[in-house]
Amino acid sequence: MTNAPRPYESYVYAYPHKTAYRPLADRPALRELWAGERKDALSLYLHIPFCEVRCGFCNLFTRIGAPDELTTRYLDALDRQATAVADALHAGAATGVRFAAAAFGGGTPTFLDAGELERLCDIAEKRMGTDLRAVPLSVETSPSTATADRLSVLAERGATRVSIGVQSFVEEEAKAAVRPQRRSDVEAALGRIRDARIPVLNIDLIYGIDGQTPESWRLSLDAALAWRPEELYLYPLYARPLTPLGRRAHPSEAGWDAQRLDLYRRGRDHLLARGYEQVSMRMFRRSGAPREGADDYACQTDGMIGLGCGARSYTSALHYSFDYAVGMREIRSIIDAYTTTEDFSRAEVGRAVDADETRRRHLLQSLLQAEGMAVEGYRERFGSRPADDFPAELERFADLGWLDTDAGPGLLRLSPTGLAYSDALGPALFSPAVRAAMASYEAK
Repeated sequence: MTNAPRPYESYVYAYPHKTAYRPLADRPALRELWAGERKDALSLYLHIPFCEVRCGFCNLFTRIGAPDELTTRYLDALDRQATAVADALHAGAATGVRFAAAAFGGGTPTFLDAGELERLCDIAEKRMGTDLRAVPLSVETSPSTATADRLSVLAERGATRVSIGVQSFVEEEAKAAVRPQRRSDVEAALGRIRDARIPVLNIDLIYGIDGQTPESWRLSLDAALAWRPEELYLYPLYARPLTPLGRRAHPSEAGWDAQRLDLYRRGRDHLLARGYEQVSMRMFRRSGAPREGADDYACQTDGMIGLGCGARSYTSALHYSFDYAVGMREIRSIIDAYTTTEDFSRAEVGRAVDADETRRRHLLQSLLQAEGMAVEGYRERFGSRPADDFPAELERFADLGWLDTDAGPGLLRLSPTGLAYSDALGPALFSPAVRAAMASYEAK
């Protein structure tokens, strides 16, 4: 077997990553970008870039607090953007525009108060034409913002899933991750979510925190399981540039990798033994729980409309967004510029996606799911087989023991080892051009 690479190179939640985006010289009009696109099964994402505290591991596009009625000005801009995007989508459309799924992310969407959440839902429904009660609606929250009045609004407006970032039930570990919180407050928030009767509860936990042990990791797992969440996400800790943890000294790479890999396997086995199925390296679903997500939306093929200054939008040929940053000063500047923008009719920052990148994205996003990818489905879309397009990569994955040899010739599926190494496998499928663009990105 080939020597295995480090297991924690990068979490691939989207491809190409925003660090490969660049300002678009031609600033294409949205109505032209979407003119020839299928619009009958879109996903809608509304981004709220505010949090009450910046966690030590977080490199998301978000700022702490919102002074001087900033949330009002942000929602005003979001309303203007939604109007412009809806106009572009409907311009000359031969068929109707329909959304198959919706999500509010951030940041922390529940940083908004109950009245502001009502307005956010109105923007999704009245401006974008999304029936939030008829499609899956996922919303992210935090222990301190999961209040009864906010959750009541979300439940009434059709939320089907709430995801809460707990990270650890051990107060010392939460503090070490620069996320100070009391366990009693976390438990109270979970109780309020269950009282709201939103169908799917997801709890995020993190492993690899300084001082975390197998015993304390199991304590957090069992504390989460006591709420019988429909979903659990287990995230490895990363210390990324420009984040509070990224500025600190951290354990040796080899030792930290071994710790995280051991805790991942312990967590995986603990959940599998308690009636959860593994959906991906990070995601576990309780057996019999509702499957969150639309049956007719596929992230590999269908488009996405992102509203807000940290959201991405996807057409078949272009992924686009606004400027990206991690540092607080730059994020504040980008948010301020967004709130004063009047014309949202053009794409500003993005990356073209050609045929090769489309194949890579399809393979990457499919292969990282535990169920694997049907080879025939790939062939029907592209007219070729994965082994024809990516022979070297797939041969290497096989040599590393990352592919399930019992899957049969019609299915590409990761082995348990392959799933464990998802954060090495994903980056291995990046194209040279995307890799070079990410490497040349100047962090800010």
